[in-house]
Amino acid sequence: MAHTEISTHSTVPIASIADGVSGLRIAFVNVFAVLAGERSWTLIDAGLPYSASHIRSWAESNFAFPPAAILLTHGHFDHVSAAAELADHWNIPIYAHELEAPYLTGEKEYPKPDTRASGGLMTLLSPIYPRGPVNLSSRLRLLSSSDREIDPLPGWEVLHTPGHTPRAYFSLAPR
Repeated sequence: MAHTEISTHSTVPIASIADGVSGLRIAFVNVFAVLAGERSWTLIDAGLPYSASHIRSWAESNFAFPPAAILLTHGHFDHVSAAAELADHWNIPIYAHELEAPYLTGEKEYPKPDTRASGGLMTLLSPIYPRGPVNLSSRLRLLSSSDREIDPLPGWEVLHTPGHTPRAYFSLAPR
């Protein structure tokens, strides 16, 4: 795959989503920061290929310290592509649902998308998106459907909300 730069014009900070939540839009995807106290935050998702420098720059301009972890909502390329580089740079774990494990440990590529899923241009383009596999196993911490919280996010509930992917999807809600 050829190296494609992401222009700074394609990144837009999202200042205030909710109390303790901010984000960064990178082209057509978002990453989020969820605060957990005054000295801790978690990065939710890890963007597109070649977006790690944009995410790091945004994080460093908004926080005086690195995140405690990365939480992946699911394993699609637009959510995981910068995860390994960011986790290695910050020396932090990556959390994901155990059903995503085969796609995040290099064992399998993501299943072919269902182009009938929701309509629109993104769905029609989905057959050309990268499907992996991605190997994050050295930093990966697996969560089950019964896990309701993770150490880096006290006060936030992790919700298993499958549907967008054939396996798993995580959301967060304040407790």
